[in-house]
Order: sequence, then structure tokens, then C-alpha cells
Amino acid sequence: MSGSGPAVRVSIESSCEKQVQEVSLDGMETYVPPLSMSQNLAKLAQRIDFGQGSDSDEEGVETEPRDPQEWGKQEPEEDEVKFQPSLWPWDSVRNNLRSSLTEMCVLYDVLSVVKEKKYMALDPVSQDPSTPQVFQLISKKKSLATAAQLLLKGADKLSKSVAENQENRRQRDFNSELLRLRSQWKLRKVGDKILGDLSYRSAGSLFPHAGTFEVIKNTDIDLDKKLPEDYCPLNVQIPSDLEGSAYIKVSIQKQAPDIGDLGTVSLFRRQPKAKAGTQPWHVKLEAAQNVLLCKEIFAQLSREAVQIKSQIPHIVVKNQIISQPFPGLQLSISLCHSTGEKKNQRASPEKPKPDDHLYVLEHNLHQLMREFHKQTLSSIVMPHPASAPFGHKRQRMAGPMAYDKAEISNLQQNEGLLEKIIKQAKHIFLRSRSIQLQLNIGVEQIRVVHRDGRVITLSHQEQELQDFLLSQMSQHQVHAVQQLAKVMGWHVLSFSNHVGLGSVESIGNASAITVASSNGEYAISVRNGPESGCKVLVQFPRSQSKELPKSDVIQDGKWNHLRGPYKEVHWSKMEGRNFVYKMELLMAALTPCP
Repeated sequence: MSGSGPAVRVSIESSCEKQVQEVSLDGMETYVPPLSMSQNLAKLAQRIDFGQGSDSDEEGVETEPRDPQEWGKQEPEEDEVKFQPSLWPWDSVRNNLRSSLTEMCVLYDVLSVVKEKKYMALDPVSQDPSTPQVFQLISKKKSLATAAQLLLKGADKLSKSVAENQENRRQRDFNSELLRLRSQWKLRKVGDKILGDLSYRSAGSLFPHAGTFEVIKNTDIDLDKKLPEDYCPLNVQIPSDLEGSAYIKVSIQKQAPDIGDLGTVSLFRRQPKAKAGTQPWHVKLEAAQNVLLCKEIFAQLSREAVQIKSQIPHIVVKNQIISQPFPGLQLSISLCHSTGEKKNQRASPEKPKPDDHLYVLEHNLHQLMREFHKQTLSSIVMPHPASAPFGHKRQRMAGPMAYDKAEISNLQQNEGLLEKIIKQAKHIFLRSRSIQLQLNIGVEQIRVVHRDGRVITLSHQEQELQDFLLSQMSQHQVHAVQQLAKVMGWHVLSFSNHVGLGSVESIGNASAITVASSNGEYAISVRNGPESGCKVLVQFPRSQSKELPKSDVIQDGKWNHLRGPYKEVHWSKMEGRNFVYKMELLMAALTPCP
């Protein structure tokens, strides 16, 4: 072939043993991966039928040889291996005789055992049906008892686990609540108890009451029931004398009752409700601390009332202190403490009395006590030198420039709570008796002090004082209308001491007020100026005004109840001795009859 032409290379490739799984659009073929040896063995094992067997496995069975003429025949190859049954004609007879022999041997053995009665005995069956029922009941009872014991053991374990979980949860809640309590109150551990401090000793208080409360775990809740919304794992136990609520009542009375009529004051205010989200122990501790502070204030006032010498001695009766700052005037300071017992709630309700409690003085008492605590704390904490105490330099200097005994004693004198509160009560009483203005006439000027605290300085000219008094008179009349409207049941719609509309006043500014009747049908407008005088206008309902033309726009009758235009009142022709009487008659005439 080499001579016939050039050699041609022929590439011989093995046949593809892998099956093609997919041919993509671009001609790429995806093959099925070949099976591994273990997978191939498993595939072949699945093709074997283990349910078919051969009779040649029996012992003593001889099979008859096949016909020699069939030796040359080839059996067709199949996937499954088939076993030919034995072709011996007496094979079935032999098998039946063998099974009969086995059964006879077993029967012979059973009869021999029963006959000898050595290993087994036959008893007649009882015809009484009660005996097996008793045994059945006993057996069932034992079985049920065993099952019940198992269930009870499991239930005990479950209940113990649930109780442990609940206890752990309660312990965690108690610890978290205790941490919150500790962040707001002083706590210390004494033995197995957790004690807290309610007193103001850390702030400088010298009150001998311990003010100790105990923190306990709340174990009154039933674990089986649902926890209430206001459940708190922590509770506090306060002393019995600090339970309830208390406050200091300060009042000024013009007529002093007899000393024999004085007794325990039992006037209690309604306590405000706790805020949402506030813990019960916090409210309880705050109330107990307030009771402790009120008792400290009253004890300090009682001590000073006994020690201070005055022209009219102070009287201390039970929970009440009586003093007389002026002749015929009585200052009463009482400690009102409510323990919240049911017997106080069941008492017959008394008629409501006017509240003469001066809340300003009660607040001042608390503030003065806090200042006393601060002074005590500063004197204790501040270091003192060994040679001389801190103070003014002249107290430590020798020679003629030093303070004498009288000056030092004057410096060291401090007013107590009772003296300060009596001075404040005198000031309040004098302010209630004074007029709107206070004139301090000096040498070259006049100093005017208003009731609200404003101070105006006038010169020596008489016209300035006259103009100022006229402006005050005009404002006083407008204020009188405002107070009269409250008494007559009218409503104040607008009020102004300095009106920016209308004619300009040469002296001061004009004042104005507008009031409406109780049903809103009538309105009175008053404008009063120092120069222009008083001008009163009355606004009538729209239905009573004949001057207004009928409108096609307003069709509904309810708009007739609106007020119409104003009409001026001839104030000089009104009956009455003064401005207040005239205004009262005008309001009474416009007030609807009930």
C-alpha cells in the first residue's frame, strides 16, 4: 500500500459505553455517569428472587436423572434463575408420611407425660364463672394500680419541674425588683433579712425614729392560678406607726375656741390615686416617709412651743398646737394622720366644711425642715479646726476689734420653725386686711406698692398721685364687674386692663370687660377710662332686635338665638347708689327666670 499512494492516518476510538442523557441545542451531549461497583452489585441483588427454592435441599431426597435425550437441548437464557421441581412420583407420599410420623411422635410424648403425672397434670375445668371474674378483677386492679403509680410518679416529676420553673422565675423577678428598689432606697442585709431606711438621717435629720422597713418576698400568690396584672414579687413591711397617710394642717381663725373644746383633729384629705405603672411598694414607702417627715415637723414644733417664752403661751394639746400671733387671732397647726382603718371609714359622714387650710404654710413648713436638715448636715460634715471654729474673722481676733459676748450671742441665735411660721402667718393675715395699694410717703417722693408686688415711684407733684388714683379707680370698677359676674353666675368672655382700641386716654389706659349671661342670650360690655369715664353696652338676642332686616340667607330659626348689635345704656339714669349696685341690677334684669 505504500507504493500505491500516501499513507492515511486512521483514528480508532472505542465505542461509547456511556448512555446519552441529553443533547443540547448547540450539539453538546450529556452522558449518564457509569455505576460504581457497589451500585452495580445492588442492582444485581435486586434481580434475585429469594422466594423460590429447590426441593433438592431436603435430606434423603434423591432426584431422578433427566432423560439423556434432553441433555443436548439448550435452555433459553433468562435474567432470573429458575429451579426445576423434583420429578420423583412418590415424593408427595413420602412427605405426607413423614409429617404424620412427626405428629404421632408428639402425641405419644404428650400422652406419656400426662399418664405418668410427673411433670404435668390435667384438672377439670370449673363451671363456676365467679372464680375467673375475681381473678380477672384482681389482675386488672393490680394492672391499674401499677399504671396509676407510674402516672403519679410522672405527674410528681412534672409538678416538681413546673414548681421549680415557677420558683426560679419568681426568684428572677424578685431579684430584678429588688435591684430596682435598691436604686431608689437605702438597703442593707442583716442576717437573713433585707432592711431599708426611711429616715432622713443621711440628709441631716436628728429625729430619733428608726424608720426601718423590711423587704419580703410576695408568697401570697397561688402558682396554679393566673397571675394578676398588678402582681409584684416584692413587698415591704413598714412600722405600724408609719402606715397610712399624714399631712400638717395650718389654719388661721379669728375666734379662738375654749381650751376644753380642743381635741384630736380628724380631718383627712382624699389621697390622690397612684400613677399608672407605679409599683405598690414605691407608693407605700413614699407615704410612710411622708408620715415620718410630718411627725418630725410636729415634734420639732411641739418642742419649740414648750421652750419658747412668749407673752401669750403656746398650747400643745394632743396633735394640735395653738398660738395667738395677734389678739383675737388664732394660729392652729395640726398633725392629721389617717391609718386607713375600716372604723374610720364607717363613721357617719359629716357635712363638708369650708377648707381653711393654708397650703402655702404647709409647704413652707416642709421647706423649712429641709433647710434645717441641710444646716445640720453642713455643720456635721464640715471639718472644724482645733484652735477655733469657722465663722467670721472678728470672732477669732483678739483685742478691741473682737466681738463681745452680746454680739456673739446675737449671731448664734437662730429662729426655730414655730417662730418663722408665726411670722409668715402674721404676714398673710396683714396682707388679707390691706387694700389694693400701699402708699409709702417719703420726703421727696411717694412709693406705691401694689398688691401683686409691683412698685411705682411718684414725684412730689400732687397731679401725678391724682392721675394714678383715677386710673386705679377705673381699673377697680372693671375688677368689680369681674367679681360680680362670678357671684351672679355670668361668664367672663374677655378682660383687659389696657385696651388698645377707642380714644386714647390722656391719663393711664382704659380697661374693658365683656360678660355673658348664664344661657348666653345677653352680653354686657363695660369700658372704663380715667378720663372718658364709664361706658356700658348691652347686646340683645337677634330675635328681639326689630332693626335688623330679614335675610334670605338665614332660613333656619336656630340662628335667631345669636346675639345682635350692642345698645348703649344711659348709665347716669340707672338706679343705684354706686357703680356696683347699678351693675348688679342690670345683671339681675337680664338674667332669665328659672
